[in-house]
Amino acid sequence: MTLLDLPGAVAGDGIDAPVAAHYGSLYGEQRLLDAGEGFVDLSHRDVLRVTGPDRLTWLHSLTTQHLDALGPKQWTGALVLSPQGHVEHAFVGVDDGESFTAHTEPGTGAALVAWLDRMRFMMRVEVTLVEDLAVTWRPSSTTGTGWYDAYELIPRDQLATYADAAGPAAGTWAFEALRIARGEPRHGLDTDARTIPNEAGWIGPSVHLDKGCYRGQETVARVHTLGRPPRRLTLLHLDGSENRLPAVGSDLVLAGDAGGKAIGRVGTSARHHELGPIALALVKRNVALDATLEVDGLVAAQEVVVDPEVGLHVRPRLR
Repeated sequence: MTLLDLPGAVAGDGIDAPVAAHYGSLYGEQRLLDAGEGFVDLSHRDVLRVTGPDRLTWLHSLTTQHLDALGPKQWTGALVLSPQGHVEHAFVGVDDGESFTAHTEPGTGAALVAWLDRMRFMMRVEVTLVEDLAVTWRPSSTTGTGWYDAYELIPRDQLATYADAAGPAAGTWAFEALRIARGEPRHGLDTDARTIPNEAGWIGPSVHLDKGCYRGQETVARVHTLGRPPRRLTLLHLDGSENRLPAVGSDLVLAGDAGGKAIGRVGTSARHHELGPIALALVKRNVALDATLEVDGLVAAQEVVVDPEVGLHVRPRLR
């Protein structure tokens, strides 16, 4: 079940259509989450579980994260890269001492499970999609300043009971506005098939630089050592004079150069209760940090998220 039957619930769109976009007060719901209250229903996200005594050592060898000594109940992010270092999968998970359970973007879980299953070889692990767990996000459960420590996994048949205890509910529009403001990208929306971790600010939150070899590590290490990733994630402050937001994947050009050569792509966008309309974008590294940009006829100023010289996330990690 989802919580679309709650009073005032309005369904989202796109891949977030199965859950509520809002419950009647976009900015009020953002302020609620900012105050450390309420929760967000993310039960449409795919959930997978890895069991077996070799699970953490095995995942450590395949992904960008240092997982072989991961402590129980410690949330973390990880990526699966191509041999060239491009991000193929992104997930967030937690280990309970017996199994590692993770969630990923809606519709991507089956492909991730299939890839992991092909990599098992002689390891004592099992990988399955999980249907009976739902993902929620509750700022009151946050124990640190990281991106991932406010997620929770709830038995799906207990969502209604959970909502009664954790409420009031906030929709994905509020959640997305706060996520975009803190510069946290969504795989496949704020990134494309060419994205490497250094461009998107994943070094640290999902990529550990002091661990053994894994597929794609050479690219990550080379760019980190030499600096200057091809592109950089930036936060766009959009012109709010028009009541619209750009579509995911829209071309970004220099202001006044409409129809000119694209210098980046826009990902997700939202209306923030303090910052106004904002978006995340991947911009070519050599674009000046103070350059005014334009997307779909909307003028946009930049705020640095990823340092163009070293490829590290520099924006403070807000709630």
